Amino acid sequence: MAGGGPPFDIQVTHEGLDALVRAIRQEADGKQLRKELAKNMRDALRPGAAEAKSSIMGMGSAGLGTGPSLRSQIAKKIRPEVKLGGRWSGARVKAFKTPGLRRFPNAPKRINRRTGGWRTLTYGHEPWRTQQGKPGWFDDAFTNDAAAYRAAVHEAMEDMARRLAARAG
Repeated sequence: MAGGGPPFDIQVTHEGLDALVRAIRQEADGKQLRKELAKNMRDALRPGAAEAKSSIMGMGSAGLGTGPSLRSQIAKKIRPEVKLGGRWSGARVKAFKTPGLRRFPNAPKRINRRTGGWRTLTYGHEPWRTQQGKPGWFDDAFTNDAAAYRAAVHEAMEDMARRLAARAG
């Protein structure tokens, strides 16, 4: 390679992540390096996931009819997710659906909604009523520290890029 630099251009963007993944694939131990990069990126997002879990567990249950199982089942489904390559590359914290929870698979999304809430029967019988959750519980958990989480993910990417550059150089 002319110029003596690393054989790839790493920037902290989606394109940079794609370039990093392509460079990892060229290495003999690329599979292990991808696992390590994904683990480091997930670890960077774990504090945000813990904050979101804490936020949903802090939701009041007075008047909502939500027992501890609703909140704890939602909290169990909050995880950092990393995908390297394919149609979508990146890192995020996601609240997955809760299919076995009181026939309420979209509980994380509906409880987070700022308007509308969700409709439910009163004790399983008529009349229908609209319930409100804790609007913004998931979104607000990341509002103050979004830049810190983004920086931590970028740092994990840059660490891997530096390791690959040291190998090539």
